Amino acid sequence: MINEIIKKNGITFGIISGIISCLITATIYAIDLNLFLKSWITIITITTSIILSIVLLSKTKKEIQTDFSFKDAFTTYFIYAVVGVLISTLFNIVLWNFIDPSAKETLNELFIKYTASIMQKFGAPSSSINEAIKGMKESSPYDIDSLLKGMITSIVFSSIFGLIMAAFFKTRKTHQE
Repeated sequence: MINEIIKKNGITFGIISGIISCLITATIYAIDLNLFLKSWITIITITTSIILSIVLLSKTKKEIQTDFSFKDAFTTYFIYAVVGVLISTLFNIVLWNFIDPSAKETLNELFIKYTASIMQKFGAPSSSINEAIKGMKESSPYDIDSLLKGMITSIVFSSIFGLIMAAFFKTRKTHQE
């Protein structure tokens, strides 16, 4: 049975994370699709997620007031991550596939040009660049199936990060002999 504090905080912070992710995506969408190619956007998003997870685990540990086990810390983080990723993915599915599918195509073209220019800068052969472009044109990362696959990948990587965070936030037992 999951502790109610763990469940409540995980869900609450997951919703906050999902909403922040949706707001970031919607803001970039409204301002300029080219911003999706900027690494500083990714850094802001990751930093926000790390800050939220630290606040979540600190708050939960404090509220539990007893032993905050590795399992409790990981469960809290996992709930938070899954809820946030689900909200974000559902928003992206709706935005790119139902609200504005043409923006999905525009963004895919921007990513293709960006990838080709990066590959050229690193001296990739033309055949490799053409093959990469062909593959990118065949499937968009914003199609529903790609977004769902990305959601699974995101949950897996979040879980790995959650293991690290749980190890850091668990209550450390002192051994007195």
